[in-house]
Amino acid sequence: IGVSVISVFLSRFQGVDRVILCGSTFEENLNPAKYSFEDYVAATAHGKVQEVYERLSKQDADKSFVVIGADTMVTMDGQMYGKPKTPEEAFEVLRKLMGKGHVVYTGVVIKHEEQEVRFTESCKVYFGKASDEQIQAYIDTGEPFDKAGGYGIQGLGGCFVEKIEGDYFTVVGLPIHRLSVELCKMFGHEVR
Repeated sequence: IGVSVISVFLSRFQGVDRVILCGSTFEENLNPAKYSFEDYVAATAHGKVQEVYERLSKQDADKSFVVIGADTMVTMDGQMYGKPKTPEEAFEVLRKLMGKGHVVYTGVVIKHEEQEVRFTESCKVYFGKASDEQIQAYIDTGEPFDKAGGYGIQGLGGCFVEKIEGDYFTVVGLPIHRLSVELCKMFGHEVR
């Protein structure tokens, strides 16, 4: 949904011809100890944007690009939880989250020519309780492995969510409202 919404939105701006989804090869290995939660996701998003912007600019130096990058992290009790690498890690993280609240941070960077905007949004998510069997059944679907904190609120992982305080799209990984406001400002359109 995010890419199609952004495509339609950006097509309204003069000079934006098309929107493509382009993965980044930026290695997401920043040292978390050197950053606040907010700064970590913003710095990772910035790394993704820089890599894609430089690659696209080399491929077609005559074109102007708008590159949007985002990174999402789940945090609880002073710990950051990224994408689990193994089923065991996914189980451990999800078990910790059950029956408690945690904070999701999404950092976004927008780059267009010499302009760059960075922002971070956060949302509090509360999980209900779940049995070990329910957690394992979810892990067996394969969904947790490309999701911060080991769950996707927009997928089957949403079954664990009791309530949220904040923007749903921040948890999904792209706070669309704030992104649209920042894009309007970047392209000189009034935001009311």
